[in-house]
Amino acid sequence: MASKRASTVLTLLAMSPQAPVPFDQLMDELWADQVMTNSRNALQAIVSRLRRLLQSVTGRKGDEIVRTGSNGYLLDAPAETVDAHRFLALAEAGGNLVQRNPAEAIAKLEQALALWRGPALMDAQESTRCRIHAVHLEERRITAFEDLTAAKLAVDVERVSMAELRQLATEHSERERLSELLMLALYRDGRQAEALEVFHGARRRLASDLALEPGPALHLTYQAILKQDVVFGRPRRTPLYSGQAYSSQAS
Repeated sequence: MASKRASTVLTLLAMSPQAPVPFDQLMDELWADQVMTNSRNALQAIVSRLRRLLQSVTGRKGDEIVRTGSNGYLLDAPAETVDAHRFLALAEAGGNLVQRNPAEAIAKLEQALALWRGPALMDAQESTRCRIHAVHLEERRITAFEDLTAAKLAVDVERVSMAELRQLATEHSERERLSELLMLALYRDGRQAEALEVFHGARRRLASDLALEPGPALHLTYQAILKQDVVFGRPRRTPLYSGQAYSSQAS
């Protein structure tokens, strides 16, 4: 098993495969707050251990995988062999297909999200650059889930995981698209009252957490559900309540 510092080096190299990462940048990430008189030697020792580990896993010579350049180290591996890059490529491809071919979008987005095994770059988050990469990947994961939900709604509302969508909408109140999608999913499932309550819950969380009002898109979704706008389709079942019961609760 690789040490945390070896994991950090591998992560930094993997974030830009085929491109050299300067020695100074790697040392700064590993020992930013420490005075190191032999940091270059310590970095070489970490890379040597990393090479041995990669050789044992891949069968390739370690110094062919992690190459030494004139001013840095380079991971000699195609981007598509790195899970983070595979995820980003699949997520982008799937997102671009949501409107044109939702069924194909679902396949690609499910492949993308299946690559996740836990928090992004979990073993390398002591590095500033790794934390920045991790935040970007986590944001992109939520976007991929939003795109997947939109594609599933275009195909069949029953394919949407209501529990997961509700949890994410609650945890990420700043991402109004999650609340919009949850409202639409509930409405399509014949649960108009619940859909309208999602708006009010999102409104309360936005006010409490960020001192903000819902944006125009969330308001429009609310009004469209109140009116049972045909642009949203018809619910599978008759709603329990009419929209008039809620019309005075939204500005």
